[in-house]
Amino acid sequence: MAKNKNKNVESNVDNKEVATTTKTKDVKAKDAKAKDAKKAKKQKSDKKGVGQKSKELYSELKKVSWPSFGKVVKTTGVVILLVAICTLLLFGADRLFYWIFSLLMG
Repeated sequence: MAKNKNKNVESNVDNKEVATTTKTKDVKAKDAKAKDAKKAKKQKSDKKGVGQKSKELYSELKKVSWPSFGKVVKTTGVVILLVAICTLLLFGADRLFYWIFSLLMG
């Protein structure tokens, strides 16, 4: 009787292993199908025409939050002012070093 119980236990273990391997194969097959579907969809989307891409571009540009004209002018003014200040500082440093160098060289 003990042998029968051991055989039943062994057969249950074998059945579980077979079921697990079958499930694993099913999962792998589903993953492969999903990957193939994604790849096909990506290839299909890559083949969009120029018209479709331009429509998508236009729809995306509608979603952009564009600054007002006044804000653009103010920001541009700040940038120009900072560039002018940096230019003057570098010019002044250049002249200062030139003057020091000319004093040293005589």
